[in-house]
Amino acid sequence: MAAIQSDLPLLSPMTWLIKGSEDMRKTHFVGAFYGLVFVVLGYALALVYAHYWKATMGLTASFFLLGPIVCTGLYELSRQVQKGEEVSLPKSMKAWLPNWKMMGLFAILLTFLMIVWARVSIVLFALFADQEYPHLQSLISQIVDFKNIEFLLVWTCVGAIFASLVFAISVVSVPMLLDRSTDTLEAIFTSANALWNNALVCLLWASLIVCFIGLALVFFKPLLVITAPLIGHATWHAYHALVLPD
Repeated sequence: MAAIQSDLPLLSPMTWLIKGSEDMRKTHFVGAFYGLVFVVLGYALALVYAHYWKATMGLTASFFLLGPIVCTGLYELSRQVQKGEEVSLPKSMKAWLPNWKMMGLFAILLTFLMIVWARVSIVLFALFADQEYPHLQSLISQIVDFKNIEFLLVWTCVGAIFASLVFAISVVSVPMLLDRSTDTLEAIFTSANALWNNALVCLLWASLIVCFIGLALVFFKPLLVITAPLIGHATWHAYHALVLPD
């Protein structure tokens, strides 16, 4: 595994966000293209809800699971800025090619976890949820209704296990696969090691990701044009803060 920085200040994620915002400016906001991808995915979730509401919560979690892969282009844009190269959106779209096998393996792993969680979520709805949720705007209030307290507790606990697993293996995995000629397992174990040695810092970082992406996803999807690139650029700096130079 790569060497890990283990004495990061608790508020390091705030520094990563500041550096991420600077990258957005230095790249002339071309990363907004990837933000549009997140917006489209957000509206796709709403469309799924309209036809099959039981899959919505599982797919929403999946939205976060596959985020690191979608953000690969954003990591490349930050790398271009860091190296003093010309900013190129087309080049960022091909960033995965040099290490495509390992990138592909990691994407397959995340996709497998996404499918498993989506199916588990549907099963939990069938076993524990007592109400139908006919209106999207009332979904949250009906879920947290006392009549559904068993469902809420079970779904939250199981979801936390999936989320913790995915976050542990993906904190720095994709930026590392992009930046170094490494394999998927090394990146995953390095990511887990970074989380283990900086648990509170990474927990704060995960909370910020959920806030920036989740709130935009729920309340105003077009805001993802800004928040998704910000998190993507900041993740590149999180990787460089957590993993020591090769």
